[in-house]
Amino acid sequence: MTDRFDAFVVFAEMRTGSNFLEANLNAFDGVTCHGEAFNPHFVGYPNRDAVLSIDLKTRDRDPHALLQRIRDEPGLGGFRYFHDHDPRILQTLLDDPRIAKIVLTRNPLDSYVSRKIAQATGQWKLTNVKRRKDALAVFDAAEFEAHMEALQAFQVQITGALQRSGQTAFHVAYEDLQDVAVMNGLAQWLGVASQLEALDGGLKRQNPQPARDKVANADEMERALARLDRFNLHRTPNFEPRRGPVVPSYLAAARTPLLYMPIRSGPEAAVRRWLAALDGVDEGALIGGFRQSGLRQWMRDRPGFRSFTVIRHPLARAHDAFCSRILSTDEGAFLGIRRTLRRAHDLPIPEGAPDEGYGVDAHRAAFTAWLEFVKANLAGQTAIRLDGHWATQAQCLQGMAEFALPDMIVREAEMPAYLPALAMQTGHAAPPDPEAVATRAPYSLAQIYDDRIEALARDAYARDYITFGFDDWGHVP
Repeated sequence: MTDRFDAFVVFAEMRTGSNFLEANLNAFDGVTCHGEAFNPHFVGYPNRDAVLSIDLKTRDRDPHALLQRIRDEPGLGGFRYFHDHDPRILQTLLDDPRIAKIVLTRNPLDSYVSRKIAQATGQWKLTNVKRRKDALAVFDAAEFEAHMEALQAFQVQITGALQRSGQTAFHVAYEDLQDVAVMNGLAQWLGVASQLEALDGGLKRQNPQPARDKVANADEMERALARLDRFNLHRTPNFEPRRGPVVPSYLAAARTPLLYMPIRSGPEAAVRRWLAALDGVDEGALIGGFRQSGLRQWMRDRPGFRSFTVIRHPLARAHDAFCSRILSTDEGAFLGIRRTLRRAHDLPIPEGAPDEGYGVDAHRAAFTAWLEFVKANLAGQTAIRLDGHWATQAQCLQGMAEFALPDMIVREAEMPAYLPALAMQTGHAAPPDPEAVATRAPYSLAQIYDDRIEALARDAYARDYITFGFDDWGHVP
């Protein structure tokens, strides 16, 4: 170990040059890289039985024991870790600043083609050029996209963990591996005093020719790559902060094993009324105010329970949030945000509650300005908090997933069909139909709807429109 680190991990993937990097790391005095120590199929190397006297079965019982053994060895020990290696050890690696992180990357197409050739030839290392085996890779577009997604997800996970913990990794590209100065710089970063005069000469590049020359169906590969959105031009940007599960807002029926996981500014009142009618009780008899431990117990006590949420068209939901939380001055309205929106964002709403002087044109203008604010708020461009009443429904569901996802997502327009069906699955022969509950609003959305309002909603809530396939509000039956 060194003054800075007790061990190191090389985050890499197959065919990124990790064997060559390992060979050069092992050339430094006092540095030992133990191969793929946490590969689920072997320990260290395919032809070895153990790493530091810990065999595969022992490691699988307790992967942290092997990590500790590597740390305890004299000198600086480490290993290579790929995205599909033992996941039980990953968080420990990411969290510990005494474990040095080396991130090795390579052009994903090159690593994919190299792997396909190695699979075809059975030759994963080359030490003698005379023994090199030739084969052409067959490019599979779906397989390559899955390969890309796995690599990107792993890199994002590593980067995010290091950012949150204030750590810095040493990044090495495949092309850097041939630069002895970079290898020596890596040693200095690790706190190793020795330096290399030359790089390891035992391993040879197996397929140095251009990617197009290594693929049997090169034209098909180029057409497939042209369709890939390398720069995420069609990705919907998401700057929303993460939202946790709002468990205290969840509602369970009084007797029926049915759990409602509401998304704010949805048809909550209608669902509450239906849940109460289901068991013939008042709404006050519904079970709520859960904490996570209490909800888990409720779940354990009711095997076969069903859970659901209801999503609403983004435009209708934005109108509900505006009318009930911003325009209104009644109980439940966000009066502080209301004042700030009028003062700092020039939202054209009256100082007090709307009166007879607040006409339909004024409502259209105010709601249009509200949608413009929501777009900026969702993009993180305002000082006002992003509230769950107008956060995207996709982000709300992502937050729910931190505890448990609903097993049914119902669209508001389909409540009359799907809510009774859910009730029948929990033992009700003739469940009641849900009834609509009007939004508190001086004017309905239908009275002010126009193309500009729809366009603004699509712009602000692009994520929900795309994720859930919503059509224009004017086309909803």
